[in-house]
Amino acid sequence: MIGASWLMIAFPLLGAAILLILGRMTNRWGHLLGVAMSLASFVVAVLTFLELIGLPADQRRQAVHLYEFIPGMVDMGLLIDPLSISFALLITGVGSLIHIYSIGYMAHDAERRRFFSYLNLFVAAMLLLVLADNYVGLFIGWEGVGLASYLLIGFWQFKPSAAVAAKKAFIVNRVGDFGLLVGMFVILVTFHTLTFSELGAQIAKSPPSGGAVTAIGLLLLLGACGKSAQLPLQSWLLDAMEGPTPVSALIHAATMVTAGVYLVVRSGAFFFPPDSAQALAVSIVGAATLLAGAIIGCAKDDIKKGLAGSTMSQIGYMMLGAGLGPAGYAFAIGHLITHGFFKADMFLGAGSVMHGMNDEVDMRKYGALRKVMPVTFVTFFIGYLAIIGFPLLSGYFTKDGIIETAVEHNQVLGWLAVLGAGITGFYMSRMVFMTFFGEKRWAKDAHPHESPAVMTWPLIILSIGSIFLGGYLILSNTLMKFLGPAVGLPEELPTFHFASVPGLATLALVAVGAGFAWVRYGRAEVPAVAPRGSFLTTFARRDLYGDALNESLFMRPGQWLTRFAVYFDNRGIDGLVNGLAAGIGGTSGRLRRIQTGFARTYALSILFGAALLAGALLLVGNI
Repeated sequence: MIGASWLMIAFPLLGAAILLILGRMTNRWGHLLGVAMSLASFVVAVLTFLELIGLPADQRRQAVHLYEFIPGMVDMGLLIDPLSISFALLITGVGSLIHIYSIGYMAHDAERRRFFSYLNLFVAAMLLLVLADNYVGLFIGWEGVGLASYLLIGFWQFKPSAAVAAKKAFIVNRVGDFGLLVGMFVILVTFHTLTFSELGAQIAKSPPSGGAVTAIGLLLLLGACGKSAQLPLQSWLLDAMEGPTPVSALIHAATMVTAGVYLVVRSGAFFFPPDSAQALAVSIVGAATLLAGAIIGCAKDDIKKGLAGSTMSQIGYMMLGAGLGPAGYAFAIGHLITHGFFKADMFLGAGSVMHGMNDEVDMRKYGALRKVMPVTFVTFFIGYLAIIGFPLLSGYFTKDGIIETAVEHNQVLGWLAVLGAGITGFYMSRMVFMTFFGEKRWAKDAHPHESPAVMTWPLIILSIGSIFLGGYLILSNTLMKFLGPAVGLPEELPTFHFASVPGLATLALVAVGAGFAWVRYGRAEVPAVAPRGSFLTTFARRDLYGDALNESLFMRPGQWLTRFAVYFDNRGIDGLVNGLAAGIGGTSGRLRRIQTGFARTYALSILFGAALLAGALLLVGNI
């Protein structure tokens, strides 16, 4: 099946093409085709995975040649190895559940067919990104993901906020994409290839060092920051919640925001050793972002934006792990996989709450929903326990593994990650208490009810993964043994310790954060209108002034530059051209007056000129 692994991309791409080309002809069955294409891709991914694990460990890196893309330079092909197939299983598996859930969530939308075509396009682009065997194919998938996210975030384009959010996501990501593109140019100039296998062979013979490698690492990091919403390119992520909730789940759990982590791990040779400048930059960005996202999440009353801040924070943990080198790769990828389950579970759970609350997103207008939405509550609560790192659930093994590894390599960054876990305990508990506990704060026209089975069954499946997946992957070293050959893990694999000091400190801080949230939002009455709060609260509500900073540093200077350019063009360039034309025209008008049209005048002028010339010659001769 490895030889036919291209079908993973072909199926959803075919689904998107059929739905877009046939248009309204597919309105009645288009959503079913979209789901079928995603499920078919998942089946191919599973069969490919089964064939791959049947091979000896040293042969689990299979290249699939497709065609010559740039003659003599780049061949288009796929790389099937433990890293790429792990991402493919997550994308197609969780992506298919989101497709199924969307049947119910988008049931009454007149453009449901178009929505599913964009979902298929998103999955196809992300699969190309992670399966390509070179940076060119990766970049094509990278841009495809950007296009699909633009289409999906702005799906309800009749809402100005959705249209603006889509443009913002597209533009901010172009900054990161520029870094990735320039990084590819530097790789090509330095190593004369963009194919992963050829790069690996060159680097194995002669490990890279010097300014070029540092520049490559930092440029790739810039690209990763854009797609994975890491500081300083995080400003698009919370606004992206304007899209339908299944889009938020797909972006945050299985596709777009995971692309940056994949890029760093796949390009691990450029971030080695872990104490290099570029690797340290990855870890610092990850630590700063995990704290920033957690702080933002504390002040959001919009349930989806609270979860968006959480995603920003959790991807920060993954980036922190990815910056630690091979010792952190397995925990970073493990957390990415488990996060894909419990974050999709919570986003779709939030969509289920909205579905029963007339699309209301303000948690201050929820309360006591556990009684009327029991399945949504239980599944959401399981995802909540997983993300805060409750013992023996998925997030406990993967996130705490990152924290423990970080403390071993860098005390400062490691203990900042512990602090971030404590804040996570607060803001996620706040979300659960405001939504499902306390007194009813519903609007008069709200009639909350449980969602249909097509929406609740994906929640149940995702919650099961949120319980057991982390323990299976980490405790048994299953993931580390599988990923080892692909990411260069040492023979002595990293191990998870139950009673480590960082782990115990993390649990203690999480408990304190959850307890504080219970006092503020579980036991006490939640006001219908958010109080003004302190400066720190305002700071978090305004997303740490990220938009204001971008406006001050980039938008305003850009506007001034544009105005100056227009002024210079009007007064400078146009003034010079128009002035020259006017000068020539005026001079011509004056010269025209000496043209009388009479031959005798011209003859007299010639005679007078000749006399002057003769007199001058005589004068010169006498001298």
